[in-house]
Amino acid sequence: MLDDVARRVLWLAVRMVDAANRERETGDGVKVGGHQASSASLTSVMTALYFHHLTAADKVSVKPHASPVFHAIQYLLGNLDRSYLTTLRQRGGLQSYPSRTKDPDEVDFSTGSVGLGAAAPLFAAVTRRYVDAHFGERPGSRFVALIGDAELDEGNIWEAIVDPATTGLGNVMWVVDFNRQSLDRVVPGIQIDKWRGQFEAAGWHVAEVKYGRKLQAAFAQPGGEVLRTWLDAMPNEQYQSLFALAGDELRERFLDGAPAGVAEFIAGVEDLYGLVTDLGGHDIASLVDAFEAADAEKDRPSVVFAYTVKGWGLPLAGNPRNHSGLLTGDQITALRGELGLGEHDEWDRFDPASAAGILCNTRREVLARAPREARLTGVTVPASTGLRSAKPMSTQEGFGRILVDLSRDPAVAPYLVTTAPDVATSTNLAGFINRTGVFSPEQRRAWSADPLVKWAEGPTGQHIELGISEMNLFLLLGQLGLSWDLSGQPLLPVGTVYDPFVCRGLDAFIYSVYSGSRFVIAGTPSGVTLAPEGGAHQSTITPSIGLELPNTTLIEPAYAGALDWLLCDSFAKIAAAEDGAYYFRLSTRPIDQAPFAAAKERAGEAVLRRQVLAGAYQLWSADVAGPAVYLAASGAVLPETLAAARELAEEGIQAHVVDVTSLDRLYSAWQRTLRQGVRTATTPSVPGALRAAFPVKAPIVTVHDGASHAMAWLGSALGVPCVPLGVDVFGQSGNVQDLYELHDLMPGSIVNAALAALSL
Repeated sequence: MLDDVARRVLWLAVRMVDAANRERETGDGVKVGGHQASSASLTSVMTALYFHHLTAADKVSVKPHASPVFHAIQYLLGNLDRSYLTTLRQRGGLQSYPSRTKDPDEVDFSTGSVGLGAAAPLFAAVTRRYVDAHFGERPGSRFVALIGDAELDEGNIWEAIVDPATTGLGNVMWVVDFNRQSLDRVVPGIQIDKWRGQFEAAGWHVAEVKYGRKLQAAFAQPGGEVLRTWLDAMPNEQYQSLFALAGDELRERFLDGAPAGVAEFIAGVEDLYGLVTDLGGHDIASLVDAFEAADAEKDRPSVVFAYTVKGWGLPLAGNPRNHSGLLTGDQITALRGELGLGEHDEWDRFDPASAAGILCNTRREVLARAPREARLTGVTVPASTGLRSAKPMSTQEGFGRILVDLSRDPAVAPYLVTTAPDVATSTNLAGFINRTGVFSPEQRRAWSADPLVKWAEGPTGQHIELGISEMNLFLLLGQLGLSWDLSGQPLLPVGTVYDPFVCRGLDAFIYSVYSGSRFVIAGTPSGVTLAPEGGAHQSTITPSIGLELPNTTLIEPAYAGALDWLLCDSFAKIAAAEDGAYYFRLSTRPIDQAPFAAAKERAGEAVLRRQVLAGAYQLWSADVAGPAVYLAASGAVLPETLAAARELAEEGIQAHVVDVTSLDRLYSAWQRTLRQGVRTATTPSVPGALRAAFPVKAPIVTVHDGASHAMAWLGSALGVPCVPLGVDVFGQSGNVQDLYELHDLMPGSIVNAALAALSL
C-alpha cells in the first residue's frame, strides 16, 4: 500500500512541475523550472516518513528540490487545497523551495540555500534541549533533515556536526538522498567512505540503506557475495552510466573491470537493469527499519545514507543531465496511463473508502498540530534599565551592563538566552554569564580559579557557547528565534560576534531572517575600533548589510542611554512577536555621555526616546546666524562630528549635529513614503522621522565608521547636496585617531566636507 502511495506522490509531484512548464502562460517565454528527477529520488523516503514513521511532534527539513513531493504529500493528507497544485513557482502559489513564511501549507524549516536547511534541525534540537531543561520537557520530537548528497560539499555541514554544542542529540536524524548526482555532474569517486568516517569521528551513528529486496535476494544466492563486492567497489561514474544502457551494451559496461565470478553469476539474469538498479532508498520496508534503528540511538545523532535513483520511476532516471530535465507531453501521458489515471481524475486524492484513502485520513489525524503562541504572554520588558554613567562609556560596555540589569528582572530573565562563537568575554557577555552560567545538559565541575570568570556549566545556564563558527552562531540564533514554533516556548535570544565576521555567517543570517526568526545580534567591535589589529578586523560593509537585509533592523547608537532604550524596545518587540531580527552595531570606543544627557534635558525624555527609536534626533545645534549645514553621524564618530560642529560655529556656520541611531528605520520610513507616492501617483512627503531630525532644508555631511555610501542616500531623501564621509578602503594597523585621519573622519576633514557641501 505504501508503494502505491509513493507512486501517486511521484505522479502528483511530476505533474505539478509539468503543469507549471507546459500549461501555464508565463508571458515572457522564460522556463518556469522545477525538479522532476530530484523529486523522484526522495519520493520513497518521504512516503515512508509521512505515511508511517513521523508523529505530530516531529519536525522535518525537506531537501529544496523535493518541494513538489512535500506539497503532493500535504495534498494527499488533506492539508493543501487542490487549487494550489497548478501554482508551483507562481506568484501567491507554491514556492520553488519549501518556505516557512510563504508557502500555504505548514513548513517546519525553510530550505533553498543548500546546507543550511540541512543543519537547521540540528540546531533546533539544541534549542529543544535548552527549552526542556529550563521550562520542562516538551512532547518528544525527532528533528529530521532530508539532504541531497551534493549538499555534503557545503562546509557549514561539517562545522555544524563537530561543534560541541550539537553533541549527544539522539533525537536528530539526517537522511542523505544518495543519488550520486549534483546539478552538473556525477558525484565523483566513492565518497561515502570518507563521509562515513567524518560522521563517525563526530560521534554520529551511521547507517546505509543501499540495496533493495531483489539485490538482497541475489546476494543470498551461491556466489552472490561477489556481486555485492563488485557493486560496492564500482565508482559512481560507472554506475550512473548504466542507466542509459540496455541489453548487451548494459551487460558489457557493467562487467567492465569486474572481478572473476561476476560474469558467471549474472549470466542467467534476464532483467539485469532491474536488478542492478534496485536500490534500498526505494525499498520502504528497509527505510522504515533504518529509521527505527536511528530512534534507538538515544545519545547520539544518526545519519542514514539512502541509495536512490535520481529520476526513479521516470524515463529520465539516472541521466547525468536530468537535473533540470522535463518529461515531454507524450511521456506524461504514458506515465498517467501506467498509474491507471485519466485526465478527468489525474489530480484526485485517493478514494476515502480505499485502503490508501483510509491511510491518508489516519495519518492526517496523527500528524495534526495545535497552533503555537508566538508571543511571550504576560511578559513586560521595561522601557529602560535606567543605565547611567558619569564617565565615558562604550556601547559595548553599555550592552553588557544592560543585559546584566535585565537578568535581575524576574519577568524577563528566564527567557534571555545568549550565544557566541568563542567571543563571549571579548564582546562583554561575561557579566551576564557570571550571573546565569553556561548551559550544559549535565552539571560540570568548574576548574577555573579566576574570580572574574565564574562560568558554571549546567542545565540552568543561559549562555550556549559555540566554537569559532559564525555560521553556527546564526543557525543557532535562527532556531532560538523560532523556538516558539518548533519547541513551544518563546525566548529572547541574543548573540554576539566581532562585527567584521558578520560576513562569515551572512548566508546563515539571511537564512534565519528569511525563515521569520526573531533575535538580537550585536556586532562588536565594529568599524576601525580594533585599529591596532589591522584591516582584517575592521568592518566597512556591514552597515549596508544591516540596511539592506529584509526582516532585519540595523541599529547603531553612539550613547549608552540611547542603546538602553533601543535594546529594551527590541526585546519588547520580540516578546510581542513583532518584526524580525535586530542588528546592533557596537563599539569598544568610550565616549563622553554628557552630550546625550544635555539633549535629553533639552527635549525631554519622552520626546527624545521617541526620536531615538524612530532613528534620529538632533544632538547639538549651533546658535549662530550664518548658513546652515547638517552633520549626520552614526555610532562611534560622534565626538569628531561634535568637534567639527563647534569649529564651524566659530566660523559663523550654523552646524546641526544629528545622531542617526538607526539608518534602517530612517530609510524604511523614506521608502514607505516613496512607494506610496509611486503607487498613487502623488508627490511623496518627507516622513516624520526625517522631518523631526532635519527640520530645515540645508546641505548635509554624513559621517560613518563604515562605507560612506551607506548614509549617502540622506542627501536624496532630503533633496539637498550631500558629502558622504566613511571608510572606503581597507585599513591598516594603528590607533583609532591614526585611522580616522586616514579615512578623513577627523574634525578638520568634516569641517572641509561641510564647506564643500555649502558650495555645491
